[in-house]
Amino acid sequence: MRIKVKVKPGASKNEVKKIDEYLYEVRTTTIPEKGKANEKVIDLLSDFFDVPKSKIKIVKGQTSREKEVEVVE
Repeated sequence: MRIKVKVKPGASKNEVKKIDEYLYEVRTTTIPEKGKANEKVIDLLSDFFDVPKSKIKIVKGQTSREKEVEVVE
């Protein structure tokens, strides 16, 4: 399934919030530097959907706060 993710880096806590069926908000304490925030987003989504990190891929928006992510269940 493909979902849209709005990322809020530098937040006070790490969390994933479902906005609607295909839109999620991910807050991460990690700053967007050298792909660290993207790694944390994948880590948080992996826990949220209970799938291995290898099953989650950022398809669009590598450097944007709005991303399109593919989750293989």
